[in-house]
Amino acid sequence: MANQSKHFFSRLAAAAALACAGTAAAQSAVTVYGVADVAVGKVTGQSTRLFSSATQNNGTSRWGLRGTEDLGGGLKASFNLEAEIGMLNGAAAANLFARAANLGLSGGFGTVRAGRALTPSWTGVMAWELTASANYAVVNSQFGYGGAGSRDNAILSYTTPTWGGLSITAGHILAGNNNNLSKTDLNLIYRSGPLSASLVYNKVEKAKRNWAAGARYQFDGFALAGSVQDARGGARGKGFTIGGSMPLGASTVTLDLARDTVAKDTDVVLELKYPLSKRTMVYGVLLRNGAGKAATDVNSTVLGVRHNF
Repeated sequence: MANQSKHFFSRLAAAAALACAGTAAAQSAVTVYGVADVAVGKVTGQSTRLFSSATQNNGTSRWGLRGTEDLGGGLKASFNLEAEIGMLNGAAAANLFARAANLGLSGGFGTVRAGRALTPSWTGVMAWELTASANYAVVNSQFGYGGAGSRDNAILSYTTPTWGGLSITAGHILAGNNNNLSKTDLNLIYRSGPLSASLVYNKVEKAKRNWAAGARYQFDGFALAGSVQDARGGARGKGFTIGGSMPLGASTVTLDLARDTVAKDTDVVLELKYPLSKRTMVYGVLLRNGAGKAATDVNSTVLGVRHNF
């Protein structure tokens, strides 16, 4: 009887331990993810070469860690660390987690995030941009993301819950973290059915403001997108973008144009993407980086492979 009781309590303890382990696993999770992207191509004035994490690539090769913990009551903690990978030589960026290093809290009130992170202006532009933020996106090469970069250091941001398709993100960098000049970065995003639209605004203290407004509409079989841009506060010009995307068999073809009406400069990209699987695709790109009247245009012809893991 004593041995039976001992075995019973041993099994009970083991079951309790497994239950606790299962609960912990459900409450906290860490994911390893990344992108490997290599392309071969020709750029004006250069010999044919391989490209990694360059303008000619669809994406920057990287690896990262992201995790969440359920704190109860609808509150969650999260983090994201992301590092660039040089696929041609294995080199890492000077700052290991230069792409992301941030901590967040989220719940019914929305999400608060602090650290190095994507800017609200980037998130706003991504609501309608046709190439999903490819490195060769002409919106970025011509105007940045509403005149701003894609990431900021020491940014504190708040994103509201979504109300009827509408959300707002407000970001701020304290003057003490930005050479004694504070920065404000805002977006307003609306998504409803086939329509995605946004307004972004950013301004560094004592500098001119930047703004951009854009929209994308998904028709049956194709999408159209356009925007107006005033990025002169970031010395990126003023003008507009317009483009379209449509399926071509299993492939997707995208044509996008960005025009600086002040510098008389036009950037154009023609992109063809073909999926080999849910995580791997082949892409071909014809890219024209205009130089206006001041210099010679730079053209790129590229064939690449991107794998997400």
